[in-house]
Amino acid sequence: MTTTPYRFGLSRAAAATVAALALLLAPTGQATAADPALPLGDVDLAETRTSQTLADGVTLTRIVRGTEPAPADQINTTTRGPWVVNLLTIDPRRTRGHLAATYGPDLARTERTTDLVRTSGALAGVNASFFTFTASAQYPGDPVGLGLYGGRLLSEPTGDPAEADFVVDARSNRAVMGKLSWSGSVQNRQTAASLPLEFLNHPLVVPAACATLTDQTECSEPGDVVRFTTEFAKATPSGAGVEVVLDRRGCVVRTSTSRGTTLTDGQTSLQATGRDTAALLEVAGQGCLRIASTLTDEQGEKLAVRPGLFGVNGRYRLTADGQIVVPPGSGSFFARNPRTIAGTTRDGRIVLATIDGRMTSSVGTTMDETAAVAHALGLRDAVNLDGGGSTTMSVEGALVNRPSGTAERPVGDALVFIDGAYRAGGN
Repeated sequence: MTTTPYRFGLSRAAAATVAALALLLAPTGQATAADPALPLGDVDLAETRTSQTLADGVTLTRIVRGTEPAPADQINTTTRGPWVVNLLTIDPRRTRGHLAATYGPDLARTERTTDLVRTSGALAGVNASFFTFTASAQYPGDPVGLGLYGGRLLSEPTGDPAEADFVVDARSNRAVMGKLSWSGSVQNRQTAASLPLEFLNHPLVVPAACATLTDQTECSEPGDVVRFTTEFAKATPSGAGVEVVLDRRGCVVRTSTSRGTTLTDGQTSLQATGRDTAALLEVAGQGCLRIASTLTDEQGEKLAVRPGLFGVNGRYRLTADGQIVVPPGSGSFFARNPRTIAGTTRDGRIVLATIDGRMTSSVGTTMDETAAVAHALGLRDAVNLDGGGSTTMSVEGALVNRPSGTAERPVGDALVFIDGAYRAGGN
């Protein structure tokens, strides 16, 4: 199948970059001893690499392993490839820019990676988090796990043990990886009454046993308690339940016995369903609330959420402390697919990689093969970001890789490199 790149009006600089990228489609130069061959397929496969400098401390490398297209019925089994891998390498010691995470007009909508790179003024980027996608027609971009943007935690990590998060400080370009945990609560400042928060910016579920109740306070089944911010969508989710709107000081502005409202700048809201509706109304009253939100790392240490901190979610660590750690598994997720990788080398360089897949021109990698690639690339620590049809790399809004499917897939968020110092309030 063929994929048509997204096109738009390019600046001269962008056009020059796109022209330069075309050179990468005809790779030349064999891998050297300094660049060991990728551990994919048979050992006798030819492997070529081409690289170009995009900015000080930023390089783009294309690796092609194997020369013959795969038979269509052997994509998942062939040992002859081919494989196409694109690497964006950022050296914090040499670059003047920074890595960040960004999303579209709001958290609930999806945007193409090429658009996210272009509208954020980024030099380059890749798709990032796992997101709701087809599970929610109304809120497809909702991150399924950590979503941290410029020091604002807009989506909490899940309890899924497979979640592996990638967090970067844009001020230093220092990145860390691991499984983060979150806890949150609401407390009335006057009465000290409190209630646990369950989610941040995620649509609520009405208990099935209470689905026909107009007044959710009559429900005896546990429901959800969720905090919403203006970044989520044009309006908060509507439906049965209660909603309490707060001003920027955390004081109650209004209370409603149904859900769904438009928030103005500085406002947030708390929604509840099931028997948690009565609990929320009792805690909120007409007073002022204190919202607690705590991120902790794998060692149980609190992660300070501050300006310049960005984080996205992945599924499974690939490497940790220089060792392959991906677990065994079966099923479609562990089979050959397009992959997106984020990781760091021992000397602190950040590498964002895409592996094209599901095509005769690049067959993709299993989870084991993906981890082996990350290890061979020298990634001391690496995570598997969202892949499949989402796998996309872009430079100045132009496609670098070849996404699977008939068109570039809109995604929830992206990791982008911006060629300039980080400024609070921006990417």
